[in-house]
Amino acid sequence: MRDAPAMDHCALFLDFDGTLVDIVERPEAVAIDPALPPILTCLQEQLNGALAIISGRPITFLDRAFAPCRFDSAGLHGLEHRIGDKIFLCDPNDHPDLRDMVRRLQDAVLSKPGLLIEDKGCSVALHWRLAPHEKDFARATAQAAVEALGAQYRIQYGKAVAEIAPSGAGKGSIIEQFLQQSPYRGRRPVFVGDDLTDENGFKVVNIRGGLSVRVGAGETVAAQRVGTPSDLRHLLSVWARTGTLSFDGR
Repeated sequence: MRDAPAMDHCALFLDFDGTLVDIVERPEAVAIDPALPPILTCLQEQLNGALAIISGRPITFLDRAFAPCRFDSAGLHGLEHRIGDKIFLCDPNDHPDLRDMVRRLQDAVLSKPGLLIEDKGCSVALHWRLAPHEKDFARATAQAAVEALGAQYRIQYGKAVAEIAPSGAGKGSIIEQFLQQSPYRGRRPVFVGDDLTDENGFKVVNIRGGLSVRVGAGETVAAQRVGTPSDLRHLLSVWARTGTLSFDGR
């Protein structure tokens, strides 16, 4: 990559599932490479704090996964976020219609072994990775649910998953919010993701003249591509060692 900006000019945003860690059959079974937290901590220091995890997972999950390390985070696709000591959480009680829909979805999949309902409090995901033959049923069920909820909610698809979340959620919009606050303000954004849910983040970063990176195959607006989460973890270690966001000499 010819344009390899120095760390002190950049803000680094990293997706979690499928990006920093490998996709697993069950969301709760995800595993962190022991080498990853020290690498991210090193990058965080080089970036003067301008590093954030941007995920569909809740912040509480991310904190447990990386403990004892702690990073700025956006959870639930931006419905909650933390920068430094300032945290803004989503209250599930503010979404009574969604809470009722979670129970209805759980009932709907009882007779469909392999379909999983992941209740995130302020959003809900329907996974069919363990039952790929139920893809059409799962997508139709999720679509019917979001239509019943109305315009305040939207559906977003990922890898063998459909997630229903409030309409204001989105990785692009939360990256914009981070870039308006210290230590992210005035820096060139770099966002790494792997899925359809990351594409609006890529678009925001591209518009701002930043660097967008897609992990894995698939159509994308990202400017760069990395093969696997393992490849990315190696690349992050190179960035930490060299102090530049270069794609050369991996």
